Amino acid sequence: TMLNSKQKGNLTELQCLTACIELGLTVSIPYGDCAKYDFILEYENKLYKIQCKTSSLKDTGVYKFATRSTQVGTTSTNVRTYTKQDIDFFATYINGKCYLVPVEQASGKQKTLRFIPPKNGQREGITFAQDYELQSQLEKLKE
Repeated sequence: TMLNSKQKGNLTELQCLTACIELGLTVSIPYGDCAKYDFILEYENKLYKIQCKTSSLKDTGVYKFATRSTQVGTTSTNVRTYTKQDIDFFATYINGKCYLVPVEQASGKQKTLRFIPPKNGQREGITFAQDYELQSQLEKLKE
């Protein structure tokens, strides 16, 4: 069976939560469905607001996730962009691993995570997935 986008989103959220719990981290989920973030990650006595996004394969070794949320209502479509006030990180889950991307590094409509470099050899402005693995992002937060 094919999952609909709501189910996919739920699955991504559970996978990201599980990745955090597997590392022994404490997570908190906001009550109700009105927060701009999906869960709070507690690390080194600090709290981080996490928004989960489902990534999709766009090209060989290239995944993208939307950095905006779109609520389609009966009369209008509401597009929300996220700021540092709303969330600290986007979290996504690709091939068995959780990735954390700081919100300030994900401006625009979508964020690209690469597992292989572009064919033209470009390095400038390229985001390699390995730099954003959950474990390495936590190490950066310690500094």
